[in-house]
Amino acid sequence: QVQLVESGGGSVETGGSLTLSCRVSGFRFVGSCMGWFRQAPGKGREAVAEIAAGLTTKYAESMNSRVTISRDDAKNTHYLQMNSLKPEDTAMYFCAIPVYCLALKDQYYVQGQGTQVTVSS
Repeated sequence: QVQLVESGGGSVETGGSLTLSCRVSGFRFVGSCMGWFRQAPGKGREAVAEIAAGLTTKYAESMNSRVTISRDDAKNTHYLQMNSLKPEDTAMYFCAIPVYCLALKDQYYVQGQGTQVTVSS
């Protein structure tokens, strides 16, 4: 059974930083594309970042210079480092396996339960 488990969310003030983690099990992590999307209350899902097996990355324009996605294949884990957070970044963040790698499309094979990120002004 494929499982994606996020951690690292929390509450920070504007300008703060957080690093989210996603541990994957039951799936061949090495060689797979991984990604993150978010969903704010009352809004649709928004792809945030994706990373291919070869470490090529793609970021949403809304967070381009403020996030870094990375992966540790030895740990079956990937990460989303977020800096200079703004109140509009408040959302539930989900890790997921994208159907189309590096396309930032809202289509995923499977996703985790999510971790809440709250940014106060």
